[in-house]
Amino acid sequence: MERTDRRSFIRAAAATVGACVAGGGTARGSEPTGRRMTIDLVCGAIGVQASPREAIELAHRFGFESVAPDAGFLGGLSDGDLQGLIADMKAKKLVFGVAGLPVNFRGEDVAFDEGLAKLDAFARSLARGGVTRVGTWLSPAHDRLTYLENFRLHARRLRAIAEALRGHGLRLGLEYVGPKTSWSARRFPFIHTMKEMGELIAEIARDNVGFTLDSWHWYTAGETGDDILRWKGRDVISVHLNDAPAGIPVGEQVDTRRELPAATSVIDVGTFLGALRKIDYDGPVYAEPFNAALRAMPRDQALETVASAMKKAFALMK
Repeated sequence: MERTDRRSFIRAAAATVGACVAGGGTARGSEPTGRRMTIDLVCGAIGVQASPREAIELAHRFGFESVAPDAGFLGGLSDGDLQGLIADMKAKKLVFGVAGLPVNFRGEDVAFDEGLAKLDAFARSLARGGVTRVGTWLSPAHDRLTYLENFRLHARRLRAIAEALRGHGLRLGLEYVGPKTSWSARRFPFIHTMKEMGELIAEIARDNVGFTLDSWHWYTAGETGDDILRWKGRDVISVHLNDAPAGIPVGEQVDTRRELPAATSVIDVGTFLGALRKIDYDGPVYAEPFNAALRAMPRDQALETVASAMKKAFALMK
């Protein structure tokens, strides 16, 4: 639901403005040592259909180091089946990455209240599987609310969400959306830089809230490695990795048109990942390219392609 809503938003905004080895290959081995972040598989982010158990098998087969958790799946397992699953993941040297937040905090009060009421059960299911991270994104503009009105609304709602998650040991990552084509698509621009997101996190004032950083938004916001180095590893909850199409000015980049990590070298993924390593970020990093060609590939080919791209990007880490 989370990623579907996101794609709907960015498509609307765009309209407004005009070889990892197959069969058991590994994404480890050639990148610099000393990192604690994991190469993460989120099947939905790359257009791959897989059940939770299939995703675990695919992550192991193609050399990923973590995999997205599914709250419904974890919540439905018996204690015995859950322990078996955890043991299987440990044997495969896999851990869980980040879950998407199911609460609609961007719309009307009724939808928010309904989502918040269901959050405890969602969080409990994740926690019993050892999951510690949840992520979501913020719309970078609004048709009716001014920046200050929107800021206050987000601080209040996200504080309530953070409190509900904290009771189950879960941390909340917030992602800003950087492209000018997105934040200028509505009447009132909202948070679209790391500095602005840091201000919102400070206003929320809960120790389990931090950033979801995306190389695409880092690039389109005009940011550098120094912007990341201001923070500590614990301040970052999850990370997305992408590249941008070549030959398009940064101010004209559109969120639905991305490339796989390290595909074009438009985005300096080496500096981006290097800064994360320097602050000792220890969470998942996954590809989110919104790429039509990737989504059209057969499943194994798509997974090989993504694993290879992630391996290439991590080898560039500075």
